[in-house]
Amino acid sequence: MVDVDRDLPWTALPPSLTPLLSGHVPVFTEELLAAVHQDVPVYATSLDGPLRPEIQHGVESALTRFLDLAASEQPALRDEDWLVYELLGRAEVHQGRPMDALFAAYRSAARTTLRSMSKVAMEAGAEASVLIVLAESVFAYIEELSAASAQGYALEQSERAGEQDRLLDTVAEMLIRGHVEEDVVRAAVLAAGWALPERVVVVTLPTDRRTGLRSRLGAHALLTSRPGDIIAVVPEPSSPTARQKLGRVLAGRNAVVGPGRAWQSAPDSLRLAVMARDLLQHDPDDERPLWVTEHLTQLLLLSDRAMVEDLAAQRLTPLEQLRPAQRERLGATLLSWLQHHGHRAAMAADLLIHKQTVGYRVNQLREVFGEALNDPQTRFELELVLRARPHQNPS
Repeated sequence: MVDVDRDLPWTALPPSLTPLLSGHVPVFTEELLAAVHQDVPVYATSLDGPLRPEIQHGVESALTRFLDLAASEQPALRDEDWLVYELLGRAEVHQGRPMDALFAAYRSAARTTLRSMSKVAMEAGAEASVLIVLAESVFAYIEELSAASAQGYALEQSERAGEQDRLLDTVAEMLIRGHVEEDVVRAAVLAAGWALPERVVVVTLPTDRRTGLRSRLGAHALLTSRPGDIIAVVPEPSSPTARQKLGRVLAGRNAVVGPGRAWQSAPDSLRLAVMARDLLQHDPDDERPLWVTEHLTQLLLLSDRAMVEDLAAQRLTPLEQLRPAQRERLGATLLSWLQHHGHRAAMAADLLIHKQTVGYRVNQLREVFGEALNDPQTRFELELVLRARPHQNPS
């Protein structure tokens, strides 16, 4: 029984097999191409077109290389051979085909080659043991070709994905940086294969909250990074349902969503998102993202802290005579009174206290502020400074 090296089975092939089969390589090639044409129709156009001579030459070279392996300890493919089949795998990516087609062609080629070579060998009196080793050798050889092509396919996909990521990152940077000519932006968008929305929102979130975000946002969003932050450019939600969906995607990520802007004004959306992140108190236990559009008044007030403090010093001075706890309670009551226009039921629900308690506190406020509470301008300024100063609602 022939001892076969499973890694290099052709070492057990008799050296006489090479001259026996070499003269039939052109016939083997035609039979192989005819089988692939029938078994894998996706290649029919190439096999019938101007590339036919080049393909034929490549197949003849592969068969000749295989026959040269008989009785040797050479690897199936030299470096230059490996590169050829790696390029075939890359070409499948260029053509937009899955690897299944090329693998099917290799399997068809292996079956046909084995059948053709075995017929010639049997007619020449080859023993069954030689045909068995020939079969193992053919399929081991095809496995090596397949491995080289699979590697080329994977490398091409990886490089393309990396290149697209780079192009998308460039688009994101153009949008959030601004001051880029519209034609340049549109050309970059086209090169990246992205759809440029008319309006966007810009989202900022901590770097450690990025995990899984790209896949959840989908291909319509762009991601880039700044020191300590991840920046996402997302089409502005066009409906309450779309807004809720974006909110679910950003839940638990400590995200701040800037206001919607035309894509040309994306830097403004980012600026306001960053301002809100830095100035507003976002409850760390709140899973929901912070939407800037829900806090515009407070953000406007906090954008100039010194001016707000000057106004507070004028309008909240009467509260300074009270103990801290009482000052806090009456400050919250005053804000509720201003917001609800003195409606006690609404104030009681807001402050989580009884309506009688509301009446008691309102009387205290009138004692502290006097006639000032009857002045519309004073009430307006009081509400401004109280909104700028976060209060608890103690019972």
